[in-house]
Amino acid sequence: MILELEQVTRTYPGTPPARVLAGVSLAVATGELVAVTGPSGSGKTTLLRLMAGQDRASTGTIRIAGQDVTTLRGMAPAGPRAPGIGFVPEEPCLTGRASALDNVAGGLPRTGAALAVRRDRAAGALARVGLGTRLAARPDRLSRGERQRVAIARAVVGRPAIVLADDPTGHLDGATARSVLGLLIELHGNGATVVIVTYDEAVAARLPRRVELGGGRIVADTAPPAPAEWPRPPR
Repeated sequence: MILELEQVTRTYPGTPPARVLAGVSLAVATGELVAVTGPSGSGKTTLLRLMAGQDRASTGTIRIAGQDVTTLRGMAPAGPRAPGIGFVPEEPCLTGRASALDNVAGGLPRTGAALAVRRDRAAGALARVGLGTRLAARPDRLSRGERQRVAIARAVVGRPAIVLADDPTGHLDGATARSVLGLLIELHGNGATVVIVTYDEAVAARLPRRVELGGGRIVADTAPPAPAEWPRPPR
């Protein structure tokens, strides 16, 4: 399993404390394509942020590719740039003074590649989300939907092994939403594990597995049952 959560809770301080996740156990296999659904406030975004290392669990265990990340210091701030994970937040967080091209190029791991090479790859990612003519535009010159597409391009430009997307089509028009969903499905077809939080029934219906949250718990999961173990031969 590439993503594993065991009895994970997340409680935020307050009076009274707000318990958003209440003992979630979930396993996602390498190469799966999963929709996470549920009403507003059910814990979907918190679940995705924990998987991405954007937040820390209050209790429980989270493993990514077999590594227990709940014990790693500094995991939360490093999460969105961690090699192998592409994270698409619901609200795009772009560098305001940088162009769309440089915002996306900044999402590539610092592997020593020349700036021109990183910008070329970034231009390709922006073209795939329909922004090939907006490379020089700064975030304040982009619409809400265009900023979301820049965030998606930044998350997938490095072709990560895991893509975690929080409502990536929620602020896009129909044609652009279909294009973005097609890109995420294409990444899955190329071997990436993709988890998409969505409120859109049409999006959820296109994905082979659906995990539904309610009240901070998993209330339904269409994952196929694990294969039964072969009976052991008598000794």
